[in-house]
Amino acid sequence: MIKQEPRGELTHLTFVLPQDEPAGRVCVVGDFNDWTPGAHRMVKRSNGTRSVKVAVPAGQAFGFRYLTDDGHWFDDPAVEHRDWQNGLVLT
Repeated sequence: MIKQEPRGELTHLTFVLPQDEPAGRVCVVGDFNDWTPGAHRMVKRSNGTRSVKVAVPAGQAFGFRYLTDDGHWFDDPAVEHRDWQNGLVLT
C-alpha cells in the first residue's frame, strides 16, 4: 500500500508492507533514488507493518519495485498502473 500526502511542490509517499511479508529486510528502489538498493530501507513499526517515507516531485510518474536483502525483487500488488520494463508507476 502507498499513502500519498501532497505538500506543495512535493508529494510525500509512504510505502507500507503488511506484517512479515516477505521475511527479512526490504527496501524500496525506484526512479526517485536512481534505483539504488538500500537507499530507502523499510522500518518495522509497532503494528508489525514495515514502511518508509519518500518525498518526490508532485505530479510526476515514476517506477519502483521492492527488493529484499537476499536479492528478490517484487511489485506492490496494490498499485494498478504497471510498466513491466520499469516496475510499477505512480503519478
